[in-house]
Amino acid sequence: MATIERIFDLLENYRHNYAHHKMALSGKINGTWKEYTPEEYVANVDRISLGLMALGIKKGDNIAVIVNNCPEWNFFDMGIQQIGAVLVPIYPTISEANYNYILREAEVKLMIVSNSEILERIKNIIPHVPSLKQVYSIEKIEGLPLWSEIMDAGDKNLLKDLDNIKKSILPDDIASIIYTSGTTGNPKGVMLSHANFISNFTASSDILSKNPVSKALSFLPLCHVYERMINYMYQLNGVAIYYVDNIDKLRDFMKEVKPHIFGAVPRVIEKTYDKLVRTGRGLKGIKKQLFFWALNLAHRFEMDGKNGWFYHIQYSIADKLVYSKWREAFGGELEVIISGGATLNPRLARTFWAAKIKIMEGYGLTETSPVVAVYHFEPGGVKFGTVGPVLPGVEVSFASDGEILTRGPGLMKGYFKQPGLTKEVIDDQGWFHTGDIGEMIDGQYLKITDRKKEIFKTSGGKYIAPQVIENKFKESPFIENIIIIGENKQYTSALIVPNFEHLESWCKVKEHPWESPEKAISDERIIKRIKKEVDAVNENLDRIEQVKKFKLLPENWSVEKGELSPTLKLRRKTILSKYNQWVEELY
Repeated sequence: MATIERIFDLLENYRHNYAHHKMALSGKINGTWKEYTPEEYVANVDRISLGLMALGIKKGDNIAVIVNNCPEWNFFDMGIQQIGAVLVPIYPTISEANYNYILREAEVKLMIVSNSEILERIKNIIPHVPSLKQVYSIEKIEGLPLWSEIMDAGDKNLLKDLDNIKKSILPDDIASIIYTSGTTGNPKGVMLSHANFISNFTASSDILSKNPVSKALSFLPLCHVYERMINYMYQLNGVAIYYVDNIDKLRDFMKEVKPHIFGAVPRVIEKTYDKLVRTGRGLKGIKKQLFFWALNLAHRFEMDGKNGWFYHIQYSIADKLVYSKWREAFGGELEVIISGGATLNPRLARTFWAAKIKIMEGYGLTETSPVVAVYHFEPGGVKFGTVGPVLPGVEVSFASDGEILTRGPGLMKGYFKQPGLTKEVIDDQGWFHTGDIGEMIDGQYLKITDRKKEIFKTSGGKYIAPQVIENKFKESPFIENIIIIGENKQYTSALIVPNFEHLESWCKVKEHPWESPEKAISDERIIKRIKKEVDAVNENLDRIEQVKKFKLLPENWSVEKGELSPTLKLRRKTILSKYNQWVEELY
């Protein structure tokens, strides 16, 4: 394997080890997969690099990319890095104010956008970014040059000194500035070097080497550090990557691609699980009984044969009759799901492992490139309810209040133009203060219990960790999402988004009229049924944690409306502000 000192050395690795592969990257255009061989991938990257040089882009210049998942994302990522410029990937769904702040602070020289929809969001900002020279598009947009014009400029570039420029780029040079929204204030630009990323994807790759795969599906945004690191890991191992940007058609893509691996956030896994359960509820007679017998068996699954011989006799039957059908829903060849971005419900991890789909849960942050801890395939590498052992080369410690501290080769260079903010999170000993609360289990597995900023105190002085409670409620098939409330209040309450698909099917079974989500949230029988779910969860909570009152909401929260982060975590302040009147009514 070629030596990887800069991220773009992955291309040399392709030349040395995977030149014979028929496909490196693929994306869907007008319903057809467009495939690129390793040779085409490398050639396109070089043309981008030469084209950017012809346009006057130099080492240290910042280039913004607002592009959905596709092979072209990689052409620009590597092409920008090869000349020492810096990639600034931006989410397509952020607010106009955040676009304005990022583009101006980063003094972006060029910008690449996917389509007219993204251009529409930023067109009013473009005239107010004095550093911006030109905007290019992936899809054809009237009045904008196509991305291919950059490659055409590269073909005409007579300088051809790309090799010398590549040699001048050092592992410690900044490869990317990734803006994180945080919970308050302006976005912060996390500066990550080549060495930061490489330490992370090579250590993660060592884990994957124990369970080799050859075909991946990529649907989480590549502008997020999590999917991007996984993307580099795939490339290091010569895994063919299929890019899709429509998560609503995920089931169709699974059947087409038949992936061996993909990365997901817990919400995607939860929704997939809910779909399985709804399928089971739609069965009749013995088939339905068999389904839920197998599901309950999966909920009790333990690693390394710890369930005992009788369980495994039952398990063999369940695998043949039920779990094998679950695997078919994922294309029939899926082996590994990498889970990150938030805490995964342990019951889901058990269920998928029982179905022979290995969920590799991990934990990390943009500032740590990102992985701090993750499951691995060696004996003892998995413990449900934790995020696994700490990644080799990474250190973890704990502050007196339980906050997780970490340091290692993946730790960022700092926040762009924000030395003061950098000092607030990295102390004099080099420890990064994550803002997450956690503990070590059995001396080797990291467990995340909550966000430091999200823990609140009731008016009685008792502390509540809302995320832990919310995850318990979301185990109910009737509850799509929930936010726990109670800061400085005398009791705990909640806003609940029901799982309307499940509710509708429940209504059919109970022969109860169903009209719409808006009508459902005021339907006394439905409210009573959800209260039954709330009461069941309350039985296993401390008295102060129990939800005394709740209100049902008629629609789910979304990234587009600002209520969820791009990794589908709750933006609590936004939600509580939006539903302030409803919250007041609860008290």
